[in-house]
Amino acid sequence: MFDMDWSPDDETDTMLWHMAIQNAIEYSGKAAPGSVIGRLMSIRQDLRPHGKVLSPLIAQKVAQANKLASDEGLDYLRGILENEAPELLEEREKQVKREGLPELPNAVKGKVVLRFAPNPNGPLSFGHARGIIINGEYAREYEGELILRFDDTDTTVKPPLVEAYDIIQQESEWLLGFKPHRVVIASDRIEEYYRHVDLMIDGDFGYVCQCSAEQFREFRVSKTNCPCRINEVNYNKELWNKMLDGTFNPGDAVVRVKTDMTLKNPALRDWPALRIQDTITNPHPRENIGSKYRVWPLLDFQSAVEDYLQGVTHIIRGKDLMDSTRKQTLLYEHFGWKYPETMYWGRVKVHEWGGFSTSQMRKDIEDGKFSGWADPRLPTIAGLSGTGIQASALRSFWVELGVTQKDIAVPLATLYSHNIKVIDDNAPRIAFVRDPVEISLVGIKETNITIPTHPNHIEMGSRVIDLSNPIVYIEREDLQHSTLRLKEFGDFEIDGKVATFVSKERTDKRKIIHWVSQNTSDSAKLELVKDGQLLSIEGRLESHQIKLGTSVQLERIGYGIIAGNNKVIFTHN
Repeated sequence: MFDMDWSPDDETDTMLWHMAIQNAIEYSGKAAPGSVIGRLMSIRQDLRPHGKVLSPLIAQKVAQANKLASDEGLDYLRGILENEAPELLEEREKQVKREGLPELPNAVKGKVVLRFAPNPNGPLSFGHARGIIINGEYAREYEGELILRFDDTDTTVKPPLVEAYDIIQQESEWLLGFKPHRVVIASDRIEEYYRHVDLMIDGDFGYVCQCSAEQFREFRVSKTNCPCRINEVNYNKELWNKMLDGTFNPGDAVVRVKTDMTLKNPALRDWPALRIQDTITNPHPRENIGSKYRVWPLLDFQSAVEDYLQGVTHIIRGKDLMDSTRKQTLLYEHFGWKYPETMYWGRVKVHEWGGFSTSQMRKDIEDGKFSGWADPRLPTIAGLSGTGIQASALRSFWVELGVTQKDIAVPLATLYSHNIKVIDDNAPRIAFVRDPVEISLVGIKETNITIPTHPNHIEMGSRVIDLSNPIVYIEREDLQHSTLRLKEFGDFEIDGKVATFVSKERTDKRKIIHWVSQNTSDSAKLELVKDGQLLSIEGRLESHQIKLGTSVQLERIGYGIIAGNNKVIFTHN
């Protein structure tokens, strides 16, 4: 039980003050009560029962220390400790919080090799961006290499899309801000995987299994060896050649990695490494590959071998692939290889998108549900970039989330906040009036007014609004007000569709609205996604000479991207 009547003695009180000063010095005048309390309790366990009394006292002393830092400077605080508690200045170095991603384990600068390995069954999605960005940021930090590897060995369930190879390379470069250091295509390296099958069979840790899938499933469940497991090496070689020469059909045989049929995790028990695919009916879409090969590696085998051959030092991927790590580690042990350092992340779910898979998006596009990979309703890199989401915003978003195995759910607003930080300072201001209503201005003297293109950047120039014809457009919903202020112009009294000038200076708290003049605006459309639907809103867009693809701030609406003189694509509010 704590005693609310308790109070610290003079010695303890002085210690609290000195620790508050120490924390303020360490954190540049931004001491935190929680940090001081945590350290105090670690060195003075006798004070733990009095935490409720100490907390407000420490908060008070921290506030005083921060004020002194602000008023007198950090050197003044150092002077106090030099005179009263010099040991605190020498006691420990400031624990600098690492910004961005956690350190790579056992990483040597200049020798780190990472990889991003998508299946090219479609262009990159928002989820893919995590893989390329996180691995790319580590490659940049550690002056290492990033390999872009196309894991394209599935011609049936997730067949590659020919155009995706080039698109993914372009999108990867856009996301990274640099070109991947190496590009590897698995389908070009089938012979290399075959060579390692030979090594497995010769080493008697790989064998050809002729059991059906159902039969082997029974063996796996019962933790018993299948009869094929005891085949002699020469017989396995014979069977392997039959897989290659067409004697066997798909499903007749697979190559398995010998592990242990009693392992706790069933997925690890003699897992399959290669299988026969019907590449006559389903040829590989790359012309140079086509039906050239009948036997194809499964991903766990292909990826494991390739990681070794390419010298990958660190693998960073989703925690759903932990079983893959365990399988591959067993294979590495057979070969006598050292498995790369591995880190995992949990799932990130964006509330507004729900679940999207590349395969499903591809099907929906083929069915006409979406216009293409750049459809703004899709969480693809093409869709995001086409609406004005910047690569640097995606990078900061994923780096901020970091590498944690915790599953996270975030709103799109989180990504948007990162994007605003990137674009706002360079985004020209422009007005788009939705559902426009024509208003006549009365009592004005100006024939034109000048408005800054950006409120913080004079160098970006000005927008000249022609009022020689005193007709303007405002949004219909703004007509419900009898008094309005036209932004950057003046106060007006509204009577029907006539606006009478009152003052250039603001006279009260009347609503400030955006507007456009008839002479310097054009009919235009604002395209946006709302509730999963693609909408096109008619309106009037301020005349401009802004380049296509430029991110702009639409007055009172949000951000958009210029898609033409008469079209703006909405980004976010």
